Amino acid sequence: MTGAKGGFRATVLTLYPEMFPGPLGVSLAGKALQDGAWSLEPVQIRDFTADKHRMVDDTPAGGGAGMVMKADVLARAVDHVTGGGRAADGRPKLFMSPRGKALTQARVRELASGPGAIILCGRFEGVDERLIEARDFEEISIGDYILSGGETAAIVVLDAVVRLLPGVMGNALSGETESFETGLLEHPHYTKPQEWEGRRIPDVLLSGNHGAIDKWRRAEAERLTRERRPDLWQDHRASSKK
Repeated sequence: MTGAKGGFRATVLTLYPEMFPGPLGVSLAGKALQDGAWSLEPVQIRDFTADKHRMVDDTPAGGGAGMVMKADVLARAVDHVTGGGRAADGRPKLFMSPRGKALTQARVRELASGPGAIILCGRFEGVDERLIEARDFEEISIGDYILSGGETAAIVVLDAVVRLLPGVMGNALSGETESFETGLLEHPHYTKPQEWEGRRIPDVLLSGNHGAIDKWRRAEAERLTRERRPDLWQDHRASSKK
């Protein structure tokens, strides 16, 4: 296990523990890991097999392509981590899956305010449905596309969560105006030089008029959301009318 035992505790059940911490070991997440703001424990699923070949998968019931990860092996791994209870240590159990609910910034904030998470990374065609049901896994998707396995998705979830932990970001306010925090995409950003390749920083941002700057940023956030994410814009309009 890397990091301290206190704070946010992440346990990742995986066939490839060597993928962790990976990107989570550098930048903000890596420093927070070293400082003990959170801990990370990759667990090798194959260690919980009961046969000499250490098989973690088998052919799908009813036929079809690919292989399915076995419920009995996964259950032993989960129960080892939780101490045998369905929710023994209070941490939510997440299964990274393209059929899961889409990860949102609101769910990220909920996770960041909790004790941690147990994340199951699937491979092959998926995992036995009975394991998901019996151990109360919440299925989460990071997008409408398919990855080789859940490890990359788990890294995305943990990166999003860790940056919101207390003290991780240098300026806590920087997270409050980012995309999705207000239901809108984030406004454009600029910095020096004032002119670059014939393109100037918008005059309003150099005016010193904070009211006008806030109004411009809001208008730009609304424009970008309307143009790029009409789904978010509709949700924002609906929530604004309540």
